[in-house]
Amino acid sequence: MKYTFLLLILVAVILTACNTSPKKQEAKTKSTETKVATTSNVAHPGWSKNANIYEVNLRQFSPEGNLKAFMKQLPRLKNMGVEILWIMPVQPIGLKNRKGELGSYYSVKDYRAINPEFGTMQDFKNMVKLAHDLDMKVIIDWVANHTAWDHAWQSEHPEYYALDSTGQNFGPFDWSDVVQLDYENKDLWPVMTSELEFWVREADIDGFRCDVAGMVPTPFWNQARAALDKIKPVFMLAEAEEADLLVDAFDMDYGWHFHHLSNKIASGDTTADVVARYFEALKTITPAGAYKMNFTTNHDENSWNGTVHERYGEGYKAFAVLMATVPGMPLVYTGQESALDKRLEFFTKDLVDWKDYPLEDFYRKLLNLKKRNTALWNGNFGGEYEAVKTSEDESVVAFTRSKDQDKVFVILNLSDTALEVKLQSDGYVGEYSDLFSKEKVRFIKDHQLKLEPWEYRVYVK
Repeated sequence: MKYTFLLLILVAVILTACNTSPKKQEAKTKSTETKVATTSNVAHPGWSKNANIYEVNLRQFSPEGNLKAFMKQLPRLKNMGVEILWIMPVQPIGLKNRKGELGSYYSVKDYRAINPEFGTMQDFKNMVKLAHDLDMKVIIDWVANHTAWDHAWQSEHPEYYALDSTGQNFGPFDWSDVVQLDYENKDLWPVMTSELEFWVREADIDGFRCDVAGMVPTPFWNQARAALDKIKPVFMLAEAEEADLLVDAFDMDYGWHFHHLSNKIASGDTTADVVARYFEALKTITPAGAYKMNFTTNHDENSWNGTVHERYGEGYKAFAVLMATVPGMPLVYTGQESALDKRLEFFTKDLVDWKDYPLEDFYRKLLNLKKRNTALWNGNFGGEYEAVKTSEDESVVAFTRSKDQDKVFVILNLSDTALEVKLQSDGYVGEYSDLFSKEKVRFIKDHQLKLEPWEYRVYVK
């Protein structure tokens, strides 16, 4: 991953590197001299302040793999506490240079249509309406950087596409099933903006998750966000980790760096005390008020880098608790509530084994806590990460977050060893209720406790 100057500062501060998945490398050509505002100017939709997000892999969600079948699951997801549905791209997939049997969601042939495998535009509108009736929001994946090779623009507007040194169209990286658009041609900007506007006007969606957003010029996104907000307040998620995107265009970006740190902690390649350093550094490089998306997996990580069981081992639930309680918005990926333990195929049908949703109650507790407890709200709406020093800082993450009258105290043993732990500061002192057991607990100064391997505790008041 190529980082901007600001992200490089973060890397230097916490002395660790990270790598992206082979499929979704993020590229950046912006100058490292770019100055970024210290405060986000984005007007976050009010409903986003305490929201979580759930990624829907429609193809693998049900045997039918379509919108009508998915709609049947909306009440269940609502009951689990899900608030924002991120639907992977719903548009028709290109045939030319297609990868695999069914192709990649991200090879878009027509921005304004629905993939027939998923149903019809009316099916999509019905799904959005039902979600809204259940007080859930819907954002769709948007692929602005490239199109399928058989998109109509290839013949009707070849000037919209970039050319290589030989004068030929090309795909970015090894993505041979897509062709690179050319944002140096400003004629493309209003056309792509109009495609975005179509979905807000026609389908009443609530925003977009923007694929490889850092490969598209930030000024394009700035003017697109302004245009969309004139229709209705939208929520914008950037698949990137570049601070300038968060100033005027996007509500939230990916916590890629934190995700990779969590993998390194689980594998023993770094120690748990890096978490506190990460959040301290983050204050200096991310525009104040912007959101980060925290996750243990998503469609790329699962398919290309391994399941949460492969990467986190027995600690996968502890890391899920971490992502749900630190500053930022937690993501749950399709199947996590069923302890998904296989890499889903990307270019063909590979159904999730839903079992009996064994982790549904686990996620319900975390997501509902996020919603009701102001300490865990997003951006400036929530409380800051305040590290609690312990006698085992290399293995234990302990912190509090406070806002108004609410407070959360989290303790995590991110190791495979049972530990006797002494708490060494007093910001945690007080009486709490254990989120999972409901037990009342009183913490005193210099409190001592025993933590089993990968044990997680969330205390609330």
